Amino acid sequence: MRPHIEVTASPTGEDLDVILKSLTAYNEATVGPSDRMPLAVLIRDEQGQTIGGLSGYTSWGWLFTQLLFIPELLRGQGMAATLLQQAETEARRRGCRGAWIDTFNPQALKAYQRQGYEIFGELPAFVGERTRTFLKKAL
Repeated sequence: MRPHIEVTASPTGEDLDVILKSLTAYNEATVGPSDRMPLAVLIRDEQGQTIGGLSGYTSWGWLFTQLLFIPELLRGQGMAATLLQQAETEARRRGCRGAWIDTFNPQALKAYQRQGYEIFGELPAFVGERTRTFLKKAL
């Protein structure tokens, strides 16, 4: 068989599903089940609408925070610390031993370091002059 290689900006859901399922099966066969579970800590307004929060997942004993957004009116009030603490508490309940996150925002970097996250890698000049920083924390 001679494979055909295609570069696309619009893969189908089925295309992506084949890749995800195949990689998941390979990883589970070589290192065991991931036990991947979504995890979100939401900030809601008085009407119950989501206005920010943290989104990520736990997998292979780790919490990965993919997204963390604090609305402008709540910044500087320790909200990031609250979200991270609640996510970490749930991750510990799920048996996680560590957490990791990445950012190229200097303010977020400082906030994560204040919560005990330590740098383990960097990509200098990731966006303009900003460095993308990867951080971890033992739970």
